[in-house]
Amino acid sequence: MQTDAAAQPSGSLTTEVAIIGAGPAGTAAAITLKRAGIDVLVIDKASFPRDKICGDGLTTAALRELDALGLDPSLVDSWIDVDDVLVRSPSGRQVTFPLPRGDGRFAAVCRRKDLDAELVALARRAGVTILENATLRHATPSTGGFRLDVDGVGTIDTSWVIGADGMWSPLRKALGVNDPTYRGEWHAFRQYFTGVSPEAASELAIWFEPDLLPGYAWSFPIADGVANVGFGILRGSSYKVGDMAAVWRDLLARPHIRAFLGPDAMAEGPHRAWPIPARVDSTQLTSGRALFVGDAAAATDPMTGEGIGQALATGRWAAEAIIAHRNDPASAAALYERTVHDELAVDHRFAERLTAILRSPLGARGAVRIAGLTDWTRRNFARWLFEDYPRALLLTPKRWHRKMLSGSGAYRDVRADKTD
Repeated sequence: MQTDAAAQPSGSLTTEVAIIGAGPAGTAAAITLKRAGIDVLVIDKASFPRDKICGDGLTTAALRELDALGLDPSLVDSWIDVDDVLVRSPSGRQVTFPLPRGDGRFAAVCRRKDLDAELVALARRAGVTILENATLRHATPSTGGFRLDVDGVGTIDTSWVIGADGMWSPLRKALGVNDPTYRGEWHAFRQYFTGVSPEAASELAIWFEPDLLPGYAWSFPIADGVANVGFGILRGSSYKVGDMAAVWRDLLARPHIRAFLGPDAMAEGPHRAWPIPARVDSTQLTSGRALFVGDAAAATDPMTGEGIGQALATGRWAAEAIIAHRNDPASAAALYERTVHDELAVDHRFAERLTAILRSPLGARGAVRIAGLTDWTRRNFARWLFEDYPRALLLTPKRWHRKMLSGSGAYRDVRADKTD
């Protein structure tokens, strides 16, 4: 049931934790807090379901977070499981990388509109109050917390606030800890296509085009014969952001991409573009009793642009820090910052080094060739690419354990591919 802020009596509300943003990071934080018995209120400027520009891919790490939250994939209409990843190197060589079978889900794709709406519904079933069409205007530090001014709601007095409100975080701006010149590390473009070929409707493809490096183009299958097709470029690479519409038209005309999508593929709607922040290792994560998560923490993989798993995890970690130190803001902030550093920062820096290798066609060709050498390398590259284990796991012995390269996927008890 939708709760619209405009339908709420304007006045003053009080909560222990207020969360700005009801996407994956915000709902993960809210559910975690509510399960611990902490009063929490979520506001979002949008009304759900709403579209969110994204590649729509779910890695193993993201799926494990969703599984732990209790999200049921059967309730997400566009959900499709993925078992194989097709990678095309700059030379045109194609290698299929298989994900594990029979031990849970390791990759999936669904529209963010559907995923986020079900996460909101899941949070509400857990007892979380979510106010939609509610826009944060001001956030003022007060004794023991903050006073938030929210359109359609009035004021919210809260002990803690979690900013899950995206790269352009209004909470960051309100607290004066934003960088108005920041435009993100990556810029991406996507468009949905219907009537795609059977291959495109079931297989996930990644194309390392020579002119996009270290970026790439993709086709991710979605239920009902639809594909999310797009590309991403690193700012400062061979193309400028203003060139992207022309690049998009050229990409769609390339023979291998046209053949993969099939002759009947038709654009479902207009193309959309968005920036991707990727500097979690250097961004400010906290400000007193305010903690920033997801895109507001620039928590995306600097090599792939993946951010859903990171959003879910940072939302959970922020909630867990508050639960552990709800009366000690300094300790809560320190715990959250330390967790993000230990879990993401080392892998972030390692991924940045790999991105440097992928800048050249020679480096990208070599990476695909090495990854495809044997059955073992193909299996483990697919696991690594889809965040089954941390990027820099082999370089960080303190994280080693017996099954570090052979863990189970998510949803082990439920493995029903909706394309069957």
